[in-house]
Amino acid sequence: MRVTEALRRKGGSVVTISGEQSVRELLALLAQHGIGAVVVSDDGVQVDGIVSERDVVRRLHSDGDGVLDGPVAQIMTAEVHTCGPEATLDELMPLMTERRFRHVPVLVDARLTGIVSIGDVVKHRIAEVQAERDQLTAYISGGP
Repeated sequence: MRVTEALRRKGGSVVTISGEQSVRELLALLAQHGIGAVVVSDDGVQVDGIVSERDVVRRLHSDGDGVLDGPVAQIMTAEVHTCGPEATLDELMPLMTERRFRHVPVLVDARLTGIVSIGDVVKHRIAEVQAERDQLTAYISGGP
């Protein structure tokens, strides 16, 4: 399945936050939307970074709770792996696993158009396995 199809199923909305906003505001945004990561973008179009719950936890551990009032830009990951809508989820799966990231922003002409999560990849893989199982069951039982 291509990324474009996954976005069509889940929707292309992406939650973003400005790098100047506080980590405390980030946490409120994550809780409000029930998500684990946010794209950092000052204009909602260009990807400046990405920040996740993990980033917050690691910085809280190393720097203490003062980090909560600091800007998101200080804890974000600036080098973000992105993909285009024609990439496949099968291509992203090993990349996300090996490099240990869970969210990949989707860009079209350098503009943010969506985000794919490891959850999207897993849902796709489960659907593939279930379809394969159904086909094998039908074959074995002599069904259609």
